[in-house]
Amino acid sequence: MKSIAVIIPALNESQSIGYVIDAIPKLVSKILVVDNGSTDLTPEIVKKKGAILLNENKKGYGFACLKGINYLKTNPPDIVVFLDGDFSDFPDDLDKIIAPIVNDKMDFVIGSRIKELREPGSLTPQQIFGNGLACFLMRILYNSTFTDLGPFRAIRWKELINLEMQDKTYGWTVEMQLKVLRRELSYIEIPVRYRKRIGISKVSGTFKGTIMAGYKILTWIGKFYFSKWK
Repeated sequence: MKSIAVIIPALNESQSIGYVIDAIPKLVSKILVVDNGSTDLTPEIVKKKGAILLNENKKGYGFACLKGINYLKTNPPDIVVFLDGDFSDFPDDLDKIIAPIVNDKMDFVIGSRIKELREPGSLTPQQIFGNGLACFLMRILYNSTFTDLGPFRAIRWKELINLEMQDKTYGWTVEMQLKVLRRELSYIEIPVRYRKRIGISKVSGTFKGTIMAGYKILTWIGKFYFSKWK
């Protein structure tokens, strides 16, 4: 049985984080919640639920993910799963996300939030447009088959470390996918359910977050294509 660790970035998710932790399948060996400077009861709930609490006060999704990765270096798992803390993903779909890796067929798996499995209103119009544009550009530039930049994803530990992830904020997901494409890792998308998040999004829920996320995603795609980065 391969060992599996879940990394959950969280910022003021006291209303949802308990549900997320409870819904993660028991086959997971480590649940890491990286608190990104919460001012609510998120840390207390994480401890009560028995998950590992890490603190990263530098604001940014990428900062939180990197904190979790650094923690795992002392005792690496076979597979790392990234999951949001707002309960918009269905953690019990994790077995479907990791199956292609467990079966030694894929290096990277992303949960695709297809319309048929998506709760109406769970993605904002700007998210739908941004995802579509980013995936269109990756298809044109890299012959990619990605249809989403969904946060629910799994990757082999060895491959994750070799990606040498850098982005600290909004560009984390697209950086990972670009590097998977550039390094020709095997990947697949798995359709997953998606629902309206609990609370307000720190990205799509604000004008600044929406603009910055779009800028970061397009910047990553552009500069990566015209660079020699691997």
